[in-house]
Amino acid sequence: MHELILWCGFVGAWLLVAGPVYQAVLELRDEDIARDRIAATAHEIGPAEPISSWWWLLPPVAYWLNKRRRDRFQRAVLGRLSDEDFEAFVSFVNKAQGWLLVGLGGFLIAAKETWELVEGLEWEVWVFWVLLVLMAALALGHAAARSARERAVVAARSRAAEG
Repeated sequence: MHELILWCGFVGAWLLVAGPVYQAVLELRDEDIARDRIAATAHEIGPAEPISSWWWLLPPVAYWLNKRRRDRFQRAVLGRLSDEDFEAFVSFVNKAQGWLLVGLGGFLIAAKETWELVEGLEWEVWVFWVLLVLMAALALGHAAARSARERAVVAARSRAAEG
């Protein structure tokens, strides 16, 4: 019975990763964010001036200068967006950050349950790392595959309706 509980915890925890990742893909894809208009605005402003490569001799300073340059550029782009585009962008970022936190929480629980399974079945430590990478890839791959399949089915249906 102990082994069954270990496996249930392992599978359940990884479902708590795969589910939110898939839900995030669905929800964020449907967000009405004006990618074209944001990209056009960024193109109008032009690329931010790069910092001198010499600053990388002092990496913390180079990092700070790069961050400051990137922040200025983002403020310039966001400042030129219409109110509607800005609200759509903020909504998208907030939802993405929320799903990131849910997915990360699920991942941490899954890592713990994976460790419990490996330890409970007295497997080698390297099995933990293999399972962690494999299960994370499966969770992400599931979301990608389902999304790609949905796009293909919708495209096939619209082609059939036209022809």
